[in-house]
Amino acid sequence: MKNSLLSIIIFLLGIQTIFSQNNQSSDIVVGSTFSIHSDILGENRTCIVNLPDSYEYADETDSYPVIILLDGSTYFKTAASTVHFMSSGSNRNGLMPESIVVAIENVDRERDFTLTKIKTKRKNTMGGGRNFLRFIEKELIPYIDKNYKTKPFRTLIGHSLGGLLTINAYLDKNSLFDAYIAIDPSLWWDEKMMQQKIATAQPVSLQKKLYIATANQGERNRGRNKKRHDAFYKGLTQKAKETLDAKIEYFENEHHRSIVLIAMYQGLKFLHQ
Repeated sequence: MKNSLLSIIIFLLGIQTIFSQNNQSSDIVVGSTFSIHSDILGENRTCIVNLPDSYEYADETDSYPVIILLDGSTYFKTAASTVHFMSSGSNRNGLMPESIVVAIENVDRERDFTLTKIKTKRKNTMGGGRNFLRFIEKELIPYIDKNYKTKPFRTLIGHSLGGLLTINAYLDKNSLFDAYIAIDPSLWWDEKMMQQKIATAQPVSLQKKLYIATANQGERNRGRNKKRHDAFYKGLTQKAKETLDAKIEYFENEHHRSIVLIAMYQGLKFLHQ
Protein backbone atom coordinates (compact mmCIF):
# COMPACT_ATOMS: atom_id res chain seq x y z
CA MET A 1 0.00 0.00 0.00
CA LYS A 2 2.79 2.35 0.94
CA ASN A 3 4.65 1.50 -2.28
CA SER A 4 1.51 2.14 -4.35
CA LEU A 5 0.94 5.50 -2.67
CA LEU A 6 4.58 6.44 -3.16
CA SER A 7 4.34 5.51 -6.86
CA ILE A 8 1.26 7.75 -7.29
CA ILE A 9 3.00 10.67 -5.57
CA ILE A 10 6.10 10.25 -7.76
CA PHE A 11 3.88 10.07 -10.86
CA LEU A 12 1.98 13.25 -9.91
CA LEU A 13 5.22 15.07 -9.11
CA GLY A 14 6.53 14.04 -12.52
CA ILE A 15 3.42 15.41 -14.24
CA GLN A 16 3.75 18.68 -12.29
CA THR A 17 7.40 18.97 -13.34
CA ILE A 18 6.47 18.48 -17.02
CA PHE A 19 3.78 21.16 -16.83
CA SER A 20 6.17 23.53 -15.04
CA GLN A 21 8.80 23.03 -17.71
CA ASN A 22 6.24 23.58 -20.45
CA ASN A 23 4.99 26.74 -18.79
CA GLN A 24 8.53 28.08 -18.54
CA SER A 25 9.20 27.48 -22.23
CA SER A 26 5.82 28.76 -23.48
CA ASP A 27 5.62 32.35 -22.34
CA ILE A 28 2.63 34.37 -23.48
CA VAL A 29 4.02 37.62 -24.89
CA VAL A 30 1.56 40.49 -24.63
CA GLY A 31 3.72 43.13 -26.25
CA SER A 32 7.10 44.30 -27.46
CA THR A 33 8.87 47.65 -27.23
CA PHE A 34 10.63 49.96 -29.63
CA SER A 35 12.47 53.24 -29.17
CA ILE A 36 12.21 56.18 -31.53
CA HIS A 37 14.25 59.36 -31.48
CA SER A 38 12.22 62.56 -31.73
CA ASP A 39 13.88 65.60 -33.24
CA ILE A 40 10.77 67.60 -32.28
CA LEU A 41 11.04 66.72 -28.58
CA GLY A 42 14.83 66.33 -28.55
CA GLU A 43 14.71 62.95 -26.82
CA ASN A 44 14.16 59.24 -27.30
CA ARG A 45 10.66 57.86 -26.67
CA THR A 46 9.72 54.27 -25.89
CA CYS A 47 6.51 52.63 -27.08
CA ILE A 48 4.90 49.26 -26.29
CA VAL A 49 3.12 47.43 -29.11
CA ASN A 50 0.42 44.78 -29.02
CA LEU A 51 -0.35 43.01 -32.30
CA PRO A 52 -3.58 41.17 -33.18
CA ASP A 53 -3.77 37.37 -33.02
CA SER A 54 -3.96 37.13 -36.81
CA TYR A 55 -1.03 39.46 -37.45
CA GLU A 56 1.54 36.67 -37.64
CA TYR A 57 -0.39 34.95 -40.42
CA ALA A 58 -1.47 38.08 -42.30
CA ASP A 59 -0.38 38.43 -45.91
CA GLU A 60 0.88 41.55 -47.66
CA THR A 61 -2.65 42.77 -48.43
CA ASP A 62 -3.87 42.63 -44.82
CA SER A 63 -3.82 45.76 -42.67
CA TYR A 64 -5.05 46.87 -39.25
CA PRO A 65 -6.35 50.07 -37.62
CA VAL A 66 -4.03 51.69 -35.09
CA ILE A 67 -4.82 52.75 -31.52
CA ILE A 68 -2.42 55.26 -29.94
CA LEU A 69 -2.60 55.08 -26.14
CA LEU A 70 -1.34 57.78 -23.77
CA ASP A 71 0.07 56.95 -20.30
CA GLY A 72 1.34 53.81 -21.99
CA SER A 73 3.03 52.00 -19.10
CA THR A 74 -0.03 52.48 -16.90
CA TYR A 75 -2.76 51.37 -19.28
CA PHE A 76 -1.09 49.16 -21.90
CA LYS A 77 -2.23 45.80 -20.48
CA THR A 78 -5.74 47.13 -19.87
CA ALA A 79 -6.05 48.39 -23.46
CA ALA A 80 -4.44 45.34 -25.06
CA SER A 81 -6.70 42.95 -23.14
CA THR A 82 -9.84 44.98 -23.89
CA VAL A 83 -9.08 45.17 -27.61
CA HIS A 84 -8.29 41.44 -27.69
CA PHE A 85 -11.55 40.58 -25.93
CA MET A 86 -13.58 42.73 -28.29
CA SER A 87 -11.90 41.79 -31.57
CA SER A 88 -10.07 38.47 -31.47
CA GLY A 89 -11.33 35.69 -33.72
CA SER A 90 -10.75 33.23 -30.86
CA ASN A 91 -13.78 34.48 -28.91
CA ARG A 92 -15.76 35.73 -31.93
CA ASN A 93 -17.15 38.82 -30.23
CA GLY A 94 -16.79 40.92 -33.38
CA LEU A 95 -17.36 44.17 -31.47
CA MET A 96 -14.52 45.92 -33.30
CA PRO A 97 -11.85 45.08 -35.89
CA GLU A 98 -8.55 43.61 -34.76
CA SER A 99 -6.21 46.53 -34.13
CA ILE A 100 -2.60 47.40 -33.41
CA VAL A 101 -2.19 49.05 -30.00
CA VAL A 102 0.76 51.42 -29.60
CA ALA A 103 1.22 52.73 -26.05
CA ILE A 104 3.57 55.69 -25.49
CA GLU A 105 5.51 55.58 -22.24
CA ASN A 106 5.70 58.83 -20.29
CA VAL A 107 8.69 61.10 -19.87
CA ASP A 108 6.99 64.27 -18.57
CA ARG A 109 3.20 64.01 -18.73
CA GLU A 110 2.54 67.55 -17.45
CA ARG A 111 4.67 68.91 -20.25
CA ASP A 112 3.36 66.61 -22.96
CA PHE A 113 -0.37 66.60 -22.18
CA THR A 114 -1.00 70.34 -21.63
CA LEU A 115 -1.14 73.13 -24.20
CA THR A 116 -0.97 76.00 -21.71
CA LYS A 117 0.77 76.77 -18.43
CA ILE A 118 -0.83 77.16 -15.01
CA LYS A 119 0.96 79.37 -12.50
CA THR A 120 2.43 77.30 -9.69
CA LYS A 121 4.80 78.04 -6.81
CA ARG A 122 7.09 75.28 -8.06
CA LYS A 123 8.85 75.40 -11.38
CA ASN A 124 6.96 73.51 -14.05
CA THR A 125 7.39 72.36 -17.65
CA MET A 126 3.72 72.65 -18.63
CA GLY A 127 2.55 73.69 -22.07
CA GLY A 128 4.35 71.31 -24.43
CA GLY A 129 1.25 69.55 -25.75
CA ARG A 130 1.44 70.95 -29.27
CA ASN A 131 4.98 69.64 -29.68
CA PHE A 132 3.92 66.24 -28.32
CA LEU A 133 1.06 66.02 -30.83
CA ARG A 134 3.49 67.02 -33.57
CA PHE A 135 5.81 64.21 -32.47
CA ILE A 136 2.94 61.71 -32.68
CA GLU A 137 1.74 62.87 -36.08
CA LYS A 138 5.02 63.81 -37.80
CA GLU A 139 7.37 61.16 -36.37
CA LEU A 140 5.58 58.33 -34.56
CA ILE A 141 2.72 57.64 -37.00
CA PRO A 142 5.04 57.57 -40.05
CA TYR A 143 7.31 55.14 -38.16
CA ILE A 144 4.35 52.88 -37.31
CA ASP A 145 3.03 52.96 -40.88
CA LYS A 146 6.48 52.05 -42.21
CA ASN A 147 7.13 49.15 -39.84
CA TYR A 148 3.68 47.62 -39.33
CA LYS A 149 0.73 46.51 -41.47
CA THR A 150 -1.50 49.51 -40.86
CA LYS A 151 -4.61 50.94 -42.43
CA PRO A 152 -5.45 54.67 -42.26
CA PHE A 153 -7.90 54.56 -39.36
CA ARG A 154 -6.37 55.84 -36.14
CA THR A 155 -7.80 56.23 -32.64
CA LEU A 156 -6.32 58.28 -29.79
CA ILE A 157 -7.10 57.28 -26.19
CA GLY A 158 -6.19 59.35 -23.13
CA HIS A 159 -7.18 59.57 -19.45
CA SER A 160 -7.20 62.63 -17.18
CA LEU A 161 -4.55 65.02 -18.57
CA GLY A 162 -4.22 62.52 -21.41
CA GLY A 163 -7.95 62.98 -21.96
CA LEU A 164 -7.39 66.73 -22.12
CA LEU A 165 -4.77 66.24 -24.84
CA THR A 166 -7.17 63.89 -26.66
CA ILE A 167 -9.84 66.62 -26.66
CA ASN A 168 -7.33 69.16 -27.96
CA ALA A 169 -6.31 66.78 -30.74
CA TYR A 170 -9.98 66.28 -31.64
CA LEU A 171 -10.49 70.04 -31.99
CA ASP A 172 -7.41 70.39 -34.22
CA LYS A 173 -8.57 70.50 -37.84
CA ASN A 174 -5.22 69.08 -38.99
CA SER A 175 -5.29 66.05 -36.69
CA LEU A 176 -4.43 62.71 -38.31
CA PHE A 177 -6.76 60.76 -36.03
CA ASP A 178 -10.21 59.56 -37.04
CA ALA A 179 -11.60 58.74 -33.58
CA TYR A 180 -11.00 59.83 -29.99
CA ILE A 181 -11.71 58.42 -26.51
CA ALA A 182 -11.32 61.00 -23.73
CA ILE A 183 -11.59 59.31 -20.32
CA ASP A 184 -12.52 61.74 -17.53
CA PRO A 185 -10.58 64.53 -19.28
CA SER A 186 -9.15 67.36 -17.15
CA LEU A 187 -11.24 70.11 -18.75
CA TRP A 188 -10.67 72.29 -15.68
CA TRP A 189 -7.14 72.98 -16.91
CA ASP A 190 -7.97 75.96 -19.15
CA GLU A 191 -11.73 76.39 -19.51
CA LYS A 192 -11.47 79.75 -21.30
CA MET A 193 -9.21 78.30 -24.00
CA MET A 194 -11.56 75.33 -24.39
CA GLN A 195 -14.52 77.65 -24.98
CA GLN A 196 -12.54 79.50 -27.63
CA LYS A 197 -11.63 76.20 -29.30
CA ILE A 198 -15.27 75.12 -29.46
CA ALA A 199 -16.23 78.47 -30.99
CA THR A 200 -13.62 78.10 -33.74
CA ALA A 201 -14.00 74.34 -34.28
CA GLN A 202 -14.14 73.30 -37.93
CA PRO A 203 -16.62 70.83 -39.50
CA VAL A 204 -13.77 68.41 -40.29
CA SER A 205 -13.25 67.94 -36.53
CA LEU A 206 -16.90 67.79 -35.51
CA GLN A 207 -17.64 65.03 -38.01
CA LYS A 208 -15.06 62.72 -36.44
CA LYS A 209 -15.99 60.25 -33.71
CA LEU A 210 -15.56 61.34 -30.09
CA TYR A 211 -16.42 59.47 -26.90
CA ILE A 212 -16.22 61.18 -23.50
CA ALA A 213 -16.46 59.25 -20.23
CA THR A 214 -17.21 61.14 -17.02
CA ALA A 215 -16.45 59.81 -13.53
CA ASN A 216 -18.11 60.59 -10.23
CA GLN A 217 -15.40 62.51 -8.39
CA GLY A 218 -17.21 62.49 -5.06
CA GLU A 219 -18.76 64.99 -2.68
CA ARG A 220 -15.68 67.21 -2.51
CA ASN A 221 -15.99 67.86 -6.24
CA ARG A 222 -19.70 68.78 -5.83
CA GLY A 223 -20.52 67.69 -9.35
CA ARG A 224 -18.19 70.23 -10.97
CA ASN A 225 -16.50 67.56 -13.08
CA LYS A 226 -19.78 66.41 -14.61
CA LYS A 227 -20.98 69.98 -15.16
CA ARG A 228 -17.78 70.87 -17.04
CA HIS A 229 -18.05 67.82 -19.27
CA ASP A 230 -21.76 68.35 -19.92
CA ALA A 231 -21.16 72.02 -20.77
CA PHE A 232 -18.36 71.07 -23.17
CA TYR A 233 -20.55 68.48 -24.89
CA LYS A 234 -23.45 70.94 -25.11
CA GLY A 235 -21.12 73.48 -26.71
CA LEU A 236 -20.10 70.92 -29.32
CA THR A 237 -23.71 70.03 -30.14
CA GLN A 238 -24.64 73.69 -30.55
CA LYS A 239 -21.64 74.30 -32.80
CA ALA A 240 -22.03 71.17 -34.92
CA LYS A 241 -25.83 71.04 -35.06
CA GLU A 242 -26.76 67.74 -36.77
CA THR A 243 -23.24 66.71 -37.84
CA LEU A 244 -21.80 65.83 -34.42
CA ASP A 245 -20.70 62.19 -34.16
CA ALA A 246 -20.04 62.11 -30.42
CA LYS A 247 -21.30 60.57 -27.19
CA ILE A 248 -20.87 61.45 -23.53
CA GLU A 249 -21.48 58.93 -20.77
CA TYR A 250 -21.57 59.40 -16.99
CA PHE A 251 -20.49 56.56 -14.69
CA GLU A 252 -21.93 57.36 -11.28
CA ASN A 253 -20.40 54.29 -9.64
CA GLU A 254 -16.86 54.88 -10.97
CA HIS A 255 -14.25 57.31 -9.67
CA HIS A 256 -11.40 58.99 -11.56
CA ARG A 257 -9.14 55.91 -11.43
CA SER A 258 -11.65 53.08 -11.74
CA ILE A 259 -13.38 54.48 -14.81
CA VAL A 260 -10.61 53.60 -17.27
CA LEU A 261 -11.48 49.96 -17.97
CA ILE A 262 -15.22 50.40 -18.53
CA ALA A 263 -14.66 53.61 -20.50
CA MET A 264 -12.26 51.89 -22.90
CA TYR A 265 -14.79 49.12 -23.50
CA GLN A 266 -17.79 51.42 -23.94
CA GLY A 267 -15.78 53.91 -25.98
CA LEU A 268 -14.45 51.34 -28.44
CA LYS A 269 -17.96 49.89 -28.75
CA PHE A 270 -19.32 53.32 -29.66
CA LEU A 271 -16.57 54.00 -32.18
CA HIS A 272 -17.21 50.73 -34.00
CA GLN A 273 -20.96 50.25 -33.57
